[in-house]
Amino acid sequence: MKERPWFKHYESEVPKSIEYPEVPLYHFIENAAAKYPDQACAIFKGSEITYAEMDEIINRLAGALAAMGVKKGTPVGIFMPNSPQFVMAFYAILKAGGIVVATNPLYTAREIEHQMKDSGTEIMLVMSNFYSMIKEVQPKTPIKTLIVTNIKEYLPGMLRFLFTLTKEKKDGHRVELGEGDYWMQDLLKEYSAADRPQIEMKPKDDALYQYSGGTTGLSKAAIATHGNLVANTMQIKSWLPSAKEGGEIVLMAIPMFHVYGMVAGMSFGIAAAASLVMVPNPRDMGDVLGSIAKYRPTIYPGVPAMYNAINNHPDVKAGKVDVSSIKACISGSAPLMRETQATFEELTGGKLVEGYGLSEAPTATHCNPLYGMSKEGSIGVPFPDVDARIISLDDEVTVLETGEIGELVLKGPQVMKGYLNMPTETTNAIRDGWLYTGDIAYMDEDGYFFIVDRKKELIKPSGYQVWPREVEEVIAENPKVLEVGVAGIPDAYRGETVKAWVVLKPGETLTADEVKAWCKEHMAAFKVPTHVEFRDELPKTTIGKVLRRELVRQDREKQGTED
Repeated sequence: MKERPWFKHYESEVPKSIEYPEVPLYHFIENAAAKYPDQACAIFKGSEITYAEMDEIINRLAGALAAMGVKKGTPVGIFMPNSPQFVMAFYAILKAGGIVVATNPLYTAREIEHQMKDSGTEIMLVMSNFYSMIKEVQPKTPIKTLIVTNIKEYLPGMLRFLFTLTKEKKDGHRVELGEGDYWMQDLLKEYSAADRPQIEMKPKDDALYQYSGGTTGLSKAAIATHGNLVANTMQIKSWLPSAKEGGEIVLMAIPMFHVYGMVAGMSFGIAAAASLVMVPNPRDMGDVLGSIAKYRPTIYPGVPAMYNAINNHPDVKAGKVDVSSIKACISGSAPLMRETQATFEELTGGKLVEGYGLSEAPTATHCNPLYGMSKEGSIGVPFPDVDARIISLDDEVTVLETGEIGELVLKGPQVMKGYLNMPTETTNAIRDGWLYTGDIAYMDEDGYFFIVDRKKELIKPSGYQVWPREVEEVIAENPKVLEVGVAGIPDAYRGETVKAWVVLKPGETLTADEVKAWCKEHMAAFKVPTHVEFRDELPKTTIGKVLRRELVRQDREKQGTED
């Protein structure tokens, strides 16, 4: 790549280009197991699994999956929170030649059904407390076999005993398996590491179907190859040159089923032979702060809402929890407010910088330098080997000058292969090797990029992805609703939150709480509007399309925050 304006702002140890080995993604865990066999790979509630132990378990599970018919190109689902078992499932699928389909455990049956049918997933690894939910939706999907694991299996002895006694049955973890389903622990006893299939996986082979929202309301799967994921893992690792191989502790308090946690957390951590501290529920601040206090993590990938929650937690403010071990954090998925950044850096003594990425380039493409110039409101500069430009919104071809606003397009080794089963969407998204992100942005004279709007009108409460049309369709199914518009509005805690503007049918009555309750029945909790406003009519275009941006503008004006 020829000289770019952002190169002069790279830290001295960050390369402009990287030589990527032609290896599958699981090379990193095999390498860590060979070089640091006794280093803790996963730390979970006081128990530790070394890299040597983890790799052996993965090989056994890969052998079991192969015996069930998983081969090169077979999609296999994962439905579980952050846990040692997620790591086992993820890499075992890849070692068996399969393709990971990691699904958000917060999703409803309706959302799960679409993804399983679209991907053709027949085998899924699931945490036991979600077993009954998957069994309910199973008849509507291609799923034939469930491999079930209990969260207690890798808890330390006393905690495991107490969990069995007080929580297992009450919280739905104790289940009886149906015919054709298996306990993961039984499979690990039956198969040895030698049963792991010897399959040659190449960089061009598919490794991941990562589902995200779609402009049509249906989620779509970005296809990531082993090469895509290896490249992005190495790019992220290169951005943290001070990270000591075999010497870091990564706080995994960001969902690993999401590509951000999966790559910027898990894969990066394993490539650095770091210890991964598992937090199953990132919203459990007791667990997050307890993990920080006990394990002293050094690296913490997250989203602004998480950092803000730490900043404002009374125990942190009172000095009861020491967060000074954290030295490097990359924030993604939502805009990072300057106050959040400054307060967190003051509390930790570490660095918190904003980055940018998307499921179509799993996961990161831009970031502010950790110890160099970090610009407020900027997503930073492109990673090594990533080229980026701003193109005209009018012809979608003309490259714009510095400071001009247009669509951000980018090119790099981590750009997806395309969308699963969506050739038209793929053609629209990738043109002549350039990924059209749908984000409206500009580049300044230093090569720093700034996002100013979202062409696709994506809403990101606390970093999650919510598509307005999907929420609108659910609300519109209510027999009392005539019209509805949904958009994101600013929120002090979540960064952005979901608001619905509703017009009722003549003579009907409905409360905001009833709208929220309706939504909770049909979609994940993070998609449910936190604000509902009833109106007599909605602003529309001349062809009758609801003007979401106008609703947001009116809301800001109403709240006295109009720019």
